[in-house]
Amino acid sequence: MGQANTDFWENRRIVVTGGYGFLGSYVLDGLAARGAHHVVTFRSAEYDLTKIADIIRMFEDYHPDIVIHLAALVGGIGANIVHPGEFFYKNLIMGVQLIEEARKRNIEKFVAIGTICAYPKFTPVPFREENLWDGYPEETNAPYGLAKKLLLVQSQAYRQQYGSNSIFLLPVNLYGPRDNFETSSSHVIPALIRKCFDALDSGDDHIVCWGTGRVSREFIYAADAAEAILLATERYNKSDPVNIGSGFEITIHDLVQKIASYTGFTGEIRWDTSKPDGQPRRRLNIDRATREFGFRAAVDFDEGLRRTIAWYRSVRYQDSIRKSQ
Repeated sequence: MGQANTDFWENRRIVVTGGYGFLGSYVLDGLAARGAHHVVTFRSAEYDLTKIADIIRMFEDYHPDIVIHLAALVGGIGANIVHPGEFFYKNLIMGVQLIEEARKRNIEKFVAIGTICAYPKFTPVPFREENLWDGYPEETNAPYGLAKKLLLVQSQAYRQQYGSNSIFLLPVNLYGPRDNFETSSSHVIPALIRKCFDALDSGDDHIVCWGTGRVSREFIYAADAAEAILLATERYNKSDPVNIGSGFEITIHDLVQKIASYTGFTGEIRWDTSKPDGQPRRRLNIDRATREFGFRAAVDFDEGLRRTIAWYRSVRYQDSIRKSQ
């Protein structure tokens, strides 16, 4: 992995949208480790980024040199199916308005975070950045994926017309401690971890998983993704999108087996094939990130999974103590 440039951050004013979120917490950790002294984040109650008046007020209050835009409405397949319009509108309107106001103020750099869901459903594996426009995204995630992908169009158009320095990064599925484990909105790893723990606590002899288990996914530890974002902020100044991943692929079937093993769940795993699988395969080509800003993921998947499960086990234990008091 590339060496961090701590001098880069010393006198720059940084706004991190979504800093109280999962990925945002790791980006803030990384900024603190780099000695960044002028970092601001906020909650939507303070500045609602779907409202232009709040965005203008935020820029006028903080006068950032750099905006790292992490704020997003996100969720797993179920949440995307239930809220496609909301996922499209809110993600698009936040990004479009932020980039426009950043352009008007001629800020030094805007870092836009895209999504693996922007890729076409049947992208050849490994996904290369030049494949991004070769087809329509997988249907269950398409509104979210397209909303994010349009920020790439805006970023490139603004660089061409106005000379704006904005970059666009495409992280693969994240996981790690501090993830969202809420049943209604969690992604696959926290959802499966919670299923196993819930079954252990209730004495159930089986868990039910969505789909067939045959599809594959790539995952990146959230702290690694944050490091990639910060390295790109320091070093990358081009229009071309950049994949952020680990280069590792696992089927959902094998993932469930690993999680069951690490949590201690020994019951039956049943598959509800009436539920969608999502995209057939996901694995990124990550050469551009390595070449352009020296990024390689550091955390081995099994180690990251064990850390995530240990963190969630601790949280559940603390919650049970509080409830018993």
